[in-house]
Amino acid sequence: MKLLTFSTLFPNQQRPNHGIFVETRLRYLVASRQVQSRVVAPVPWFPFTHPRFGLYASYAQVPRSEQRFGLDVSHPRYPVIPKMGMSAAPVLLANSLKSSLGRIIDEGYDFDLIDAHYFYPDGVAAVMLGRYFNKPVVITARGTDINLVPQYRLPRRMIRWAAEQAAGMITVCNALKDEMVALGIDGSRITPLRNGVNLDLFQPGDRAALRAELGMEGFTLMSVGHLEPRKGHELVIQAMPALPDVHLNIAGSGPDRKKLEELAQALKVQDRVRFLGPLPQTELKRWYGGADALVLASSREGWANVLLESMACGTPVVASNVWGTPEVVASPEAGVLMRERTPHGVAEAVTALRAAYPSHEATRRYAERFSWDDTTQGQIALFQRIAAQGRA
Repeated sequence: MKLLTFSTLFPNQQRPNHGIFVETRLRYLVASRQVQSRVVAPVPWFPFTHPRFGLYASYAQVPRSEQRFGLDVSHPRYPVIPKMGMSAAPVLLANSLKSSLGRIIDEGYDFDLIDAHYFYPDGVAAVMLGRYFNKPVVITARGTDINLVPQYRLPRRMIRWAAEQAAGMITVCNALKDEMVALGIDGSRITPLRNGVNLDLFQPGDRAALRAELGMEGFTLMSVGHLEPRKGHELVIQAMPALPDVHLNIAGSGPDRKKLEELAQALKVQDRVRFLGPLPQTELKRWYGGADALVLASSREGWANVLLESMACGTPVVASNVWGTPEVVASPEAGVLMRERTPHGVAEAVTALRAAYPSHEATRRYAERFSWDDTTQGQIALFQRIAAQGRA
């Protein structure tokens, strides 16, 4: 079966961690040898590569095509028009990609269906392309595309339209399926398939050696994610005065770094807060393996992969009780859910975890329940059923 995987959330040479969860799921799917895929991962068009243009300059430096883990990935450009915002995004995205998809078909890769990730604008654009090329489309909802974007009237309408037109839909947790049903989407056509974790990459190491190598002292927390308000890093920093013997390492990059550094200084905890910058997964696993807990204080999450990554390294978690997170942190061996998403809630949950700290072996065993096998088989069954309907 031939897929065309379509998403603006996909890693590239310039941003190797961008949407890595989409790539990871696809790698396990292709490894089944029952599916092959070509990847179309568009990036915004931008004319200049000078570093002063920041993120937009990095878009201009993304290669037109590359190979990642044996996957052929193309990066066609699409226009992003300031002030027109999200309303025009699906149409601009779809129209700019017709020639790219047509070329792929002309080259002999006549795919069976479009595997689209993120409902808006990607999923909506994928449905437009599916109608143009007469191909069925499966859309995976991942979080913000369902729990935030639909608050805007036109995007909400377009999401409903795409849901009606799609041959199938996947959510990464049951909570997102419930939210889609609340939007008026037919729940019988939605298949929850949670993300898994790479148990070979993320596994416990020599904890004492890792702590010595990484300079960890005392009870050490990790906070991992883009440095922007939704991830709640500021709540973890604000909890630090109430946790006087605790150290915090923050991994990630983003626009709020300076603000977070200033917050740590204002609270006089800067000597216990370390900013690590963005880390590749091969390095991140070492920090998980040395830390005592991961803290995730997000306001919105579909299925937070960092939680399972940490657990797979034997490190329990403290997490905000939002969306799909209770489906991930569902046992004392996994960690503790915050009673409230506040600095006090963070401190209270960290204290509760320390008082009933699980063994690292038990946390690892819990994570082992979340391999990619079930998700891969669920995708194959869904895609085969849809492809068979198209051939009937």
